[in-house]
Amino acid sequence: AASAVPGYSPGFKKPPAMLRLKRKRLRRSEPAAAAPPPCGAAPRAPSAPARRNPFSSLDNAPRAAGTPQPRERGRRPPAGGSPSAAPFWQLLEPVCEDKPAGRAEPSERTDILTLTDDLHLPVAVPKVPSSPRREFPADWSIKTRLLFMSSQPFTWAEHLKAQEEAQGFAQHCRATETNLPQSIQEPKLSTELRCAFQQNLVYWLHPSLPWLQLFPRIGADRKIAGKACPWSQDEALQQVLMSDWSVSFTSLYNLLKAKLCPYFYICTYQFTVLFRAAGLAGSDVITAVISPTTRGLREAMRNEGIEFSLPLVEESRTRKQKNSEVNLETEGANSLQAGNSMEDGEEPAPSDDDDDESFSWLEEMGVQDKVKKPDALSIKLRKEKHEVQMDHKPESLALVKGTNTFTLLNFLINCKSLVAVAGPQAGLPPTLLSPVAFRGGTMQTLKARSINAKARVHLAYEDIFSLEIVGPVMPHSLHSLTTLLKSAQGGAFSAVLYTHEPTAVFNTNLDNASPALNKETVCKDLPTCGLHPKTLDQLSQSPALGKSSIRFLEMKDYAYTWKS
Repeated sequence: AASAVPGYSPGFKKPPAMLRLKRKRLRRSEPAAAAPPPCGAAPRAPSAPARRNPFSSLDNAPRAAGTPQPRERGRRPPAGGSPSAAPFWQLLEPVCEDKPAGRAEPSERTDILTLTDDLHLPVAVPKVPSSPRREFPADWSIKTRLLFMSSQPFTWAEHLKAQEEAQGFAQHCRATETNLPQSIQEPKLSTELRCAFQQNLVYWLHPSLPWLQLFPRIGADRKIAGKACPWSQDEALQQVLMSDWSVSFTSLYNLLKAKLCPYFYICTYQFTVLFRAAGLAGSDVITAVISPTTRGLREAMRNEGIEFSLPLVEESRTRKQKNSEVNLETEGANSLQAGNSMEDGEEPAPSDDDDDESFSWLEEMGVQDKVKKPDALSIKLRKEKHEVQMDHKPESLALVKGTNTFTLLNFLINCKSLVAVAGPQAGLPPTLLSPVAFRGGTMQTLKARSINAKARVHLAYEDIFSLEIVGPVMPHSLHSLTTLLKSAQGGAFSAVLYTHEPTAVFNTNLDNASPALNKETVCKDLPTCGLHPKTLDQLSQSPALGKSSIRFLEMKDYAYTWKS
């Protein structure tokens, strides 16, 4: 409890007490800073109860006893020196005093992740890696940031010449196929590599409003608030924007249907839609996945005659049925236990007939006129309780296939809830993201920059070079960039991937491929969609990541391992 911590002042309501604690803490820390303990020694217990840093979390609540304290990065100077004199890499290193007693020396991979944790936001990396493979599975989620790390520098990605930049744009527009050797001896001098890097940073966006960040849109109200939005109160301007957006949306769908565009995203302030061409993700027809959805949106789609399914809900229902059958077979060995289990198990949720006749007992008691019965709407909501509970969750993923995607196109164009009516995003059309050009689309590039630092590896310091890519990184860009790095970095690098969480569920295997699907026939015209053949081959495979996405990717000896 907060009252158990001496001197704790919630919400900074007692500044004098806070200042006194600060002075005492500074006086106690002076002798400790003069003679720090060795790296392997355990930290000395403080003379007074340790107080939690109120700036380490927004909840401003004290940490319970026995809970490890968060690391304060870059706050302590090196032994025998001042903080201002410490080099940059020492500020990135975790202080040895903060290590718990008895902890084994961290591995090289752990230190690389610690470096990214200090340079940027913390990343939760799962513990179980995959087995090494020559290719990683397709990740249909949108990444907001990539951080590549390697023992070799990324100087080849810096300061592109004007001619190299122009050549990269031309190669993208002409869908030029670039095949690099397995290893490049001098990456910085390779014009082909630098042009291909620029080519793979390009994406297409609509609408284009340079003063607004148009991705991500879910939860972006705080970033858009305060920016100039002249259309928010001008209905005529809103109609012009939506009319232009409808033309661009229709253009993208026509390209998709003709297999000249492999896929594209629609990012609204409430949900995201991924349209995929026939032949991608193991499907022989055009597919559209929507996540997250609500009962209101699904009801509106049904009213428009759009046939869709909820794959995750159906998968969960099938799994529960199989588990119940297995349990009944297991319990059938004992007749008495089997009888009890059947009595308990045959009491499911009431059916529709039971709901209609659930008030008959009131008539038998003669009090049907004295008790107020629930209205039809309340009964309907009760029946739809489980459907409402999955709203805004990954389980609400909706799948639309085949010709129903065209009906979905018209539905989205005329859907009033597609655009916010209030708030910072009021009147702003959804964001369209595409790997290829389309009518009304604007060419944009991902932001790239290189970062150099040092990390501790087995009690020594090694140079760690990193390349940061920021922007809406779509599936084809992730595969193309890793292919470039495989040649430029000698088949050895690692990457931390930051996922736009609402899109992670797009990696669900939809199981919609025909058993007799002829891959050559379905993918016959896909090579003209503008993607590299190897990238296209990866995206043609059925998704294998489930509701998760790749968080950490590593290549060693030209073989990938990943964690999701």
